[in-house]
Amino acid sequence: MLAKAKKVLDKTLELLVTVSMGVLVIDVVWQVITRFVLKHPSSWTEELATFLMIWVGLLGSSVALNRGAHLGIDYLVTKLSPRKALCVSLFVFAVVTAFSLLVMVVGGSQLVHRTLVTKQISPVLGLKMGYVYLAIPISGFFLVIYSMELFIETLKKLFQT
Repeated sequence: MLAKAKKVLDKTLELLVTVSMGVLVIDVVWQVITRFVLKHPSSWTEELATFLMIWVGLLGSSVALNRGAHLGIDYLVTKLSPRKALCVSLFVFAVVTAFSLLVMVVGGSQLVHRTLVTKQISPVLGLKMGYVYLAIPISGFFLVIYSMELFIETLKKLFQT
């Protein structure tokens, strides 16, 4: 049951990133057309592109962690014994979990709350900035789930060796 729920969560997140990226591409193409072809640049496309980049970057990092596609400096780890490499991986996943939980989920939620309470609005689109910043705790939530899952999988591998 839990595996099925995670699969639905994964697909939903990937779909959200894909749609956001598609809208971002369309937005940037429209900005280029209005600027260079129509000679009258659109006023809202740059701000929308910035906000979409925030969402794509943060949610995309969660997708990358889940797929094991995150950039990593593994030169040192490949020089270690398999057991020590697993220990380093455990440490990394623990740090990612702690950072994601404390900074992104807790701190990001406080940021969203404060910006909604103070009614901060984006200058061109008129969006509540709390909705833009909502990408931080949402991404942090996914990072916590995925890093905890990878921590547990790595711990199992460590005990098997």
